[in-house]
Amino acid sequence: MAAPPRHSAMLSMNNAVATPQPMSSDKSQNLQQSSTPQPSQGLRVPSNRKTIYDRHLNRSRNAELSRASFAYLFAEMVTYAQRRVTGIQDLEKRLNEQGYPLGLRLLDLLFYRTTTTSSSALSSSSTSSSPPNRPLRILTLLHLIHGPLWRLLFGRSADALEHSVSPDTPNEYMITDNDPLVNTYISVPREMNQLNCAAFVAGIIEGVCDGCGFEAKVSAHNQPTEMWPSRTVFLLSFGESVMEREKVLERSGIK
Repeated sequence: MAAPPRHSAMLSMNNAVATPQPMSSDKSQNLQQSSTPQPSQGLRVPSNRKTIYDRHLNRSRNAELSRASFAYLFAEMVTYAQRRVTGIQDLEKRLNEQGYPLGLRLLDLLFYRTTTTSSSALSSSSTSSSPPNRPLRILTLLHLIHGPLWRLLFGRSADALEHSVSPDTPNEYMITDNDPLVNTYISVPREMNQLNCAAFVAGIIEGVCDGCGFEAKVSAHNQPTEMWPSRTVFLLSFGESVMEREKVLERSGIK
C-alpha cells in the first residue's frame, strides 16, 4: 500500500492541532485561579504593617546582642576585608574604613538618646539644666568616647584614658581596653602577630571624632600584659587645626 503524500499528512496534523476543543467551565475556573499571582512568601510583613524602621530608637537601648551572632558577623567582615590585601597595614586600614561610617551614625544615636533622656528628666524635675550638646574641647570629647560611647557598644566604660607625656606629641591621647570584645573570638596566625582586628573599633572612634568636628587619626595597638593578653591601646592623634582651636578655647575659658 502506497504511503500518503508527505504534505497531506502534515496538513492533516496542522488542522488537528489548530482546531480548538471546547473547555469545560470547571477547567476554565481552575485556569483563572492558577494565573492569579500569589503573594510572595519571602518577606513577611506584620499585620499592623510596621517594620523595624517604624520602631522607636529608645525601645532597644537596653537590648543585648547575641555574642555568637556578633562573632559570626565580625568574622565574616574580617574575611571580606582580608581579600586582596597587601599586608597587615592594608588589612587594618580596611577594617578601619568599615567602622568609620558606623561611628558617624552612632554619634547621632548617642546624642539623640542622651537628649531624650535629659528632656524627660527636665520635665519631671524643676531644675533648669540644659540637654547635652556636642563637645567643644578635646577632653570633653574623650570622656564621651571613654564613657557613654563605650557603654553603648560594649555595656561598660573603657579601662583607661591617658594623655601623652612627651612634649613632642601633645596631640596624642590613648584609650585602653583590657579585653576588647572584637578580639575575643579572633585567632591571629603567628606570622601576623602584629595584626589587631580592633582597628574596626578605631574606625568607629575616628568617625565619632570627625562627626564632632575633631580631625583625628585613630589606630589600634597591641599592648598585652600577663593578666590581659589581648589588651589594646587606641591612639588618637588630633590635627593641627584642632590643637590651635583648643588653645583659643582655653584662653577664652570655654569648657
